[in-house]
Amino acid sequence: MCLAIPGKVLSITDGALRSGRVAFGGIVKDVCLAYVPEAAVGDYVIVHVGFAISRLDEAEAQRTLAYFSSMGELDGGEP
Repeated sequence: MCLAIPGKVLSITDGALRSGRVAFGGIVKDVCLAYVPEAAVGDYVIVHVGFAISRLDEAEAQRTLAYFSSMGELDGGEP
């Protein structure tokens, strides 16, 4: 089974591979953004094993993060 988690793009670095800092309910990680060239700072993306695989709207991202938080899987909240 695979799991992807929504996160908010905080910053973007263009280079050989487009990447960025993405926040997941209080946890910030470096993520490859090469598969979502349309992603911008402030957007929410779905991330699987360090790669953003699609964008999603903020309401859906917040619902999913709240669900993970209620299960104790995230620290909760947005940075």
